[in-house]
Amino acid sequence: MTIKQFPLPDVGEGLTEAEILGWRVKPGEPVTVNQVIVEIETAKASVELPCPWAGTVRELLVDPGQTVEVGSPIIAIDMGGSETAEPAASGGKIGEESNGRIATLVGYGPRTTSAKRRPRKGQAAAAAAVEAPPKPEPEAKPAVQAGGYVPLAKPPVRKLAKDLGVDLTGLTGSGSGGVITREDVQSAAGAPPVTAAPVAEPGARERRVPIKGVRKATAQAMVNSAFTAPHVTEFLTIDVTPMMELREQLKKHPEFRDVKVTPLAFAAKAVCLAARRTPDVNATWDEAAGEIVYKDYVHLGIAAATPRGLVVPKVRDADQKSLKELAQALEQLTTTAREGRTTPADMVGGTFTITNVGVFGVDTGTPILNPGESAILALGAVRDMPWVVDGQVVPRKVCQLALSFDHRVVDGQQGSQFLADVGALLANPAMAITY
Repeated sequence: MTIKQFPLPDVGEGLTEAEILGWRVKPGEPVTVNQVIVEIETAKASVELPCPWAGTVRELLVDPGQTVEVGSPIIAIDMGGSETAEPAASGGKIGEESNGRIATLVGYGPRTTSAKRRPRKGQAAAAAAVEAPPKPEPEAKPAVQAGGYVPLAKPPVRKLAKDLGVDLTGLTGSGSGGVITREDVQSAAGAPPVTAAPVAEPGARERRVPIKGVRKATAQAMVNSAFTAPHVTEFLTIDVTPMMELREQLKKHPEFRDVKVTPLAFAAKAVCLAARRTPDVNATWDEAAGEIVYKDYVHLGIAAATPRGLVVPKVRDADQKSLKELAQALEQLTTTAREGRTTPADMVGGTFTITNVGVFGVDTGTPILNPGESAILALGAVRDMPWVVDGQVVPRKVCQLALSFDHRVVDGQQGSQFLADVGALLANPAMAITY
């Protein structure tokens, strides 16, 4: 009998941990190569992980809802004596080999890169492959591989052992299949059993929720951005009546019959056009190289509120798309994000972001830059408001814009010029022919 432990992989975006959302398999069930066995939630997206081997599930080493570090074993597979390709070493990526080839994850194409190992805290928790030869005696023994014993234990038990100073290699597990339990560790340390935290009494007026996943990553990114890039925010209120009239006309046009053209689509088009005259808003400050990197493309990020928190998927090469194509891309992007199907690869590499606070009935705000970008536009709600036209106060469709930018890259003149250009395009869409 050959048992192998599958370590939580890095899905290719340099992540360090993930939460187990749910298992698609149970102990005792057969699995095949590339069969989806678990869904995890990283700091960027929900991802389905495939099994790298064929065999039988021996044990699920992590419970749903737990957050584990990359490289920690999450499932044990009974290979039945078969030999197949090893997965990445603990802490590596799925299928990482010595030549730098990285095998395909579900939803990802193959790519070649230089294999780099992530530094781990302390000694490795477990190796990727565990060989457990059959034993005639009934007593469960830890699995053996080159280099010594590798005990079977779940990540929380490993952490408890580390905190209590217990060496797992010297223990015999009392759990099923020789798995070391919390009680085994506590007994070895002479510590009293750890009791669960007290539950809040009925009527308590507060609750505690762990900071993890998207919210944890977003919080860290926003703190880093706020205290790294000097933010400046400018505001502009505009009459977008012509834009809203054009929107109504497009609804009746045959080419737009099945397309949802929103104010966000107009704003996306305006941003791409205005960036041609002010490319600084689409540039990046490279501190390490001492350079400003100008991009000849616009990968437009759209801030989307989802049940998992705020995510910012990207519309690639948005500057190459027509208004219709942008509207279609935005609808697909937001739907995918709200359903939690956005991949990590779709949320990196942005050059400019729009946050549409208007969908919540909010007029404006002071958005914080996404790390690596130099500007972000907040699009407010479109409201009926009194407006002066030719000396007369009349009701018009009015919207507020807020542009935050990195003052290291974009100065006041450039920021004002860009914001004015976006405003002019929204106030009079016919201006687009001049860009």
